[in-house]
Amino acid sequence: MNELFKEFAKFVHDLYSSNDFIPLHEPIFQGSEKEYLIETINSSYVSSVGVYVSEFEAQVAEFSGAKYAIATNNGTAALHIALLLAGVKSGDEVITQSLTFVATCNAIRYCNAEPVFIDVDKETLGLSPDCLERFLLENTHMDDEGICINRETNRPVRVCMPMHTYGHPVRLKEIQKICKKHNIAMVEDAAESLGSYYQNKHTGTFGKLSALSFNGNKIITTGGGGMVLTNDKNIADRVKHITTTAKKPHAWAFEHDEIGFNYRMPNINAALGCAQIKALPKFLVSKRSIAQRYKSWFAGSGIQFFNEPKNACSNYWLNAVILENRQQRDEMLKLTNENGVMTRPVWVPMHQLSMNKNCQKYFLVNTEWLADRLVNIPSSAIIND
Repeated sequence: MNELFKEFAKFVHDLYSSNDFIPLHEPIFQGSEKEYLIETINSSYVSSVGVYVSEFEAQVAEFSGAKYAIATNNGTAALHIALLLAGVKSGDEVITQSLTFVATCNAIRYCNAEPVFIDVDKETLGLSPDCLERFLLENTHMDDEGICINRETNRPVRVCMPMHTYGHPVRLKEIQKICKKHNIAMVEDAAESLGSYYQNKHTGTFGKLSALSFNGNKIITTGGGGMVLTNDKNIADRVKHITTTAKKPHAWAFEHDEIGFNYRMPNINAALGCAQIKALPKFLVSKRSIAQRYKSWFAGSGIQFFNEPKNACSNYWLNAVILENRQQRDEMLKLTNENGVMTRPVWVPMHQLSMNKNCQKYFLVNTEWLADRLVNIPSSAIIND
């Protein structure tokens, strides 16, 4: 396999027409970014007040099909607020997947709630509805008030939060149906899935709320930033209020009616987002083309290229391959990086991190199998115009 990995590194250099080190994912600025940034600086409205914030929110809402979009300073803040507004309280539990980025669990902890880890599907890399249903049937009951209670911990199970890993949608309709049956809110961690669809509907629009990320490595970037999506006006109004330090509207007075958060996106970041989202359709076309070229290259190699799941149209934010075992995974990581191509393993599963060692876990066979085998490969869009 060593020669194959070296040949792959050469293929990636040819793909990106460069002999320099090829990063995993880098932003592309070929549009109006500089123009909008200069305009923002000249206006002096570079913080959370400015026209670009509202404009970017409207553009993301229109693109995703969500009725409301509220910009935040990063994706983790969006997750935190989404969980709070879904009703998560101190001592509650949130079911999620262990195969995720640490921000998913951090947001749960910010609510003083406990994550419960269940397995993922190999076909989606995301939370398994089959595993979710088994866990709920075996480990929970409904109390007299219709609240789902974990029998082992006696805590309320308030939310289920699937994450669309690398932009690949989970089986949303099935998870949604299970959550409704057990009176659990669904909050989507859609941080990586802008431009991804499940059954022709954009991810992040199935749950009560969802969160997007516009970090520097995402499909479009605002440098740092996030977004809460919802179809509920009352929730949208609450999100905007508490992310703006819960300040009551007034021409000059500073009065706050509850504990709020300084989570609003600055105008200078939103300006970047307004330029970036114009290029999003081109980015999506490019990423699908790159994925197809990878798929063709790996065909017959003995290495599985990860394709978008059934009933989904993925944004292919990060492409991935699945190796035979951990040793082969590590060989690929070593040889590709030595040959100027950045590759990375999947995150260490959340249940294996020290701060989560006491969390409840349920049937994480696929999670640990993937952690031993999955490798991300360079996925930056290629725009030649």
